[in-house]
Amino acid sequence: MIDDPDIDLDNQVSGKLYDPHVVGRLGGYLRPYWPQVLFGAVLLIILAGLEVVGPLILREAIDGQIANRETDRLSVLVALYFSTLVGMFTIRYVQSVMMNYVGQRVMTDLRMETFAHLQKMSIAFFDRNPVGRLVTRLTNDVSTLEQLISQGVVQILANLLTVMAVMVAMLVLDWKLALVMYAFLPPLVYAVRFFAFTQRDGYREQRAWLSRINADLNENITGMAVVQLFNREKENLRKFDRRNRGLLGANLMVLRWYAIFEPTVVIFGALTTGVILWYGGGRVLDETLTIGTLVAFTQYMQRFYWPIRDLSDRYTTLQSATASAERIFQVLDEDAEVLDPESPRKLGHIAGRIEFDHVWFAYDDENWVLRDVSFDIAPGERVAIVGSTGAGKSTLMNLLNRLYDIQRGEIRVDGVPIPELAQRDLRRHVGIVLQDAFLFSDSVSENIRLRDPSISLAQVRAAAELVGADRFIARLDNGYDELLAERGANLSTGEKQLIALARVAAFNPEIVLVMDEATASIDPETEAALQASIRRVTEGRTSIIIAHRLNTIAFADRILVMQHGHVVESGSHSELLGRGGVYAKLFELQYKGQDLAPTGS
Repeated sequence: MIDDPDIDLDNQVSGKLYDPHVVGRLGGYLRPYWPQVLFGAVLLIILAGLEVVGPLILREAIDGQIANRETDRLSVLVALYFSTLVGMFTIRYVQSVMMNYVGQRVMTDLRMETFAHLQKMSIAFFDRNPVGRLVTRLTNDVSTLEQLISQGVVQILANLLTVMAVMVAMLVLDWKLALVMYAFLPPLVYAVRFFAFTQRDGYREQRAWLSRINADLNENITGMAVVQLFNREKENLRKFDRRNRGLLGANLMVLRWYAIFEPTVVIFGALTTGVILWYGGGRVLDETLTIGTLVAFTQYMQRFYWPIRDLSDRYTTLQSATASAERIFQVLDEDAEVLDPESPRKLGHIAGRIEFDHVWFAYDDENWVLRDVSFDIAPGERVAIVGSTGAGKSTLMNLLNRLYDIQRGEIRVDGVPIPELAQRDLRRHVGIVLQDAFLFSDSVSENIRLRDPSISLAQVRAAAELVGADRFIARLDNGYDELLAERGANLSTGEKQLIALARVAAFNPEIVLVMDEATASIDPETEAALQASIRRVTEGRTSIIIAHRLNTIAFADRILVMQHGHVVESGSHSELLGRGGVYAKLFELQYKGQDLAPTGS
């Protein structure tokens, strides 16, 4: 059983063997393809009929021709028999191609819906859900559902129709033999039901362990530099081994029950065949049953138990897909916490005034990160925000972009409360340079304009020139067409920051947010170049700069000092130093004993 708390969180599903809600929702994805599904159902009915016809032709050939030592119609019967086989092959081929097409289309639709839903989710959702878990939903779980639609459901229906048609045919052919075979059905149904329930939990554990493994892989591969620098390879390997063994145990549990299930069905088939041959053979000797009828009946038995055996495979798919569907729908059913208003107000070109009015915010419960924060920023004003770690500086950025909603107070842009704006409209006017610039595996130009066709290559080049990124881009082998590695691994920290600044310049927002902590990890020459680029990008725009290194923000029009979620001081660099308050103490702590002139002076 699962003994990992992360797995338990990932394993909260209904536990029902058949959930009509899940089945109904899956049916909704098939609705656009109902003509193909309907045609497939017609093919299934024809296929079930052909399954019944074959043994009847065989009985006629034996009783009507061979037993009477006649051959006048034998060639016709043989031709009919082979025609049914060709017909069955053709129908199965057409049906397989069609349903695989439907399955692929449904998988595409479901994956697109899930990805679109994830893009609408609030950042708090991603705080709670590891990346690997979400990747599992979009890849493994969706692929499992495709198998269910293209193979599982259709084949299960085909098998059920075949079984029912064969049962009726056997009853019509000889009801006494049919009753003998039916006597074995109750224990067979019980066995199928028992194995189905035992396999269900195994499939649920499989998905849970796989999800956690994917999350661990993503986390460890992304943080491999830290793992190696702190010699955590062995500990991480032990942790991965525990979870890998957990997945192995879940897989083996499913395999053990499956290994018992299929032979059980085979044994039932063999026992039934033996009893039918014993009972039917005696009746043939008593001349109360023809040999052709007995042969046809044994053929029907094979066609009865073959779908039952195949159902074990399909049931495996059904169990796995049900668990996958539950997990996908869990993601789709989770509502976004930050929502657009029903009738959002429109923003054209804005001046860029920002107002925080008695803002209170906590990420959870009432562990307040911001406490009654109020300040105004005039259009075009450059404001730096400083304070110790945990003071709430970065939170201000998140709230202004409405990545989270505040609990009390109001945040306004040009006098409009931001909850009255569509998120897309708000963020169109706000550009941000993160402390860890995120670059995509794409060309330099596309990383600057983020595949926005409204931004021309000329604008991309102009933005790069404005921030000084054009100099290092020119040195690249392919210039603006140079493909960047994952997260920009083939660029230096400073170069990535320049790309992020060029991105803001290309989108030309009225408000710019800059988090400059990353400049602390680069050399003084690059830092000076970056600071000059920041000044150029923020020129004439309302700007907020989150700063740790106080000598870099002297060019700001105003500095806000935060402490324990409050704004405790406000003023220019020289004013705050002259007051001898919190800012002066922070500056003294950073630069005590150093004769450093502020970079921005």
